Amino acid sequence: MPAQKICRNKAVQFTYTIKDDEGNVVEQVDLPVNYVHGAGNMGLIDQLERAMEGRTMGDSIEVEIPPAEGFGEYDPDLTFTDDLENVPPQFRKVGAQVEMANGAGETKTFIVSKIEGDKLTVDGNHPLAGKVATFTVKVLEVRDATADEIQNGIANADTSVH
Repeated sequence: MPAQKICRNKAVQFTYTIKDDEGNVVEQVDLPVNYVHGAGNMGLIDQLERAMEGRTMGDSIEVEIPPAEGFGEYDPDLTFTDDLENVPPQFRKVGAQVEMANGAGETKTFIVSKIEGDKLTVDGNHPLAGKVATFTVKVLEVRDATADEIQNGIANADTSVH
């Protein structure tokens, strides 16, 4: 039986790594991600999903995603600096995540990006904003999605065949 190719309404399982434009690994996911190809509600970047079209189990794909199609341009208005004494102690380290709300109650996660002297800076941009992101994807499985998976747009990991 020939290997199934990724196309609309196929359940796909994959792992991936994302590198920034300097080759640094920004994210690595070793637990399989499951989705229904072409369903549109996985949150998969369009260019990445297009690159997976026609691939089969065992394929590795490398795709460069420019800022406009991936994580957006860097927005300097999402960077704020405050006196260190105004920041709770648990957030006084680079890399700490701080959830902030605006006047309308909408929340956004900011990351402490810099501490210099008595000043702390938080950044609400995605770490890959303004950068080309390189995705390396390993296709683990391709199969026909069930009617329920197609309707929900989410592949059920328990339905996988091994």
